[in-house]
Amino acid sequence: MLWFQGNSMQLAKHSFQLLLRNLSASKTALPVLTLFTKDPCPLCDEAKEVLEPYRNRFILQEVDITLPENSAWYDRYKFDIPVFHLNGQFLMMHRVNLSKLEKQLQKLEQQGAGG
Repeated sequence: MLWFQGNSMQLAKHSFQLLLRNLSASKTALPVLTLFTKDPCPLCDEAKEVLEPYRNRFILQEVDITLPENSAWYDRYKFDIPVFHLNGQFLMMHRVNLSKLEKQLQKLEQQGAGG
């Protein structure tokens, strides 16, 4: 029984070390692209389609500006959706500007790679 417990402990320790190594070797967290939207929003739907090929490079977070807890965003963006923020900073509104998005994603990716 002691032998089994010792090997289990070694296996758990090894697995934990492997997990830590993989986490530290993996890329930094993906940037967050926030879409301020409402339902319905045909321009927002169109924007999401345009963004589809880039989805592996960011996490898309949607904020429904019509919800009571988002009233400040509603007051700010009610006439401008879709509006996009990248990592909390305003990026673009009305339509997706792919060149602007690409430039900012490359900048963040270079920073994440230590360069």
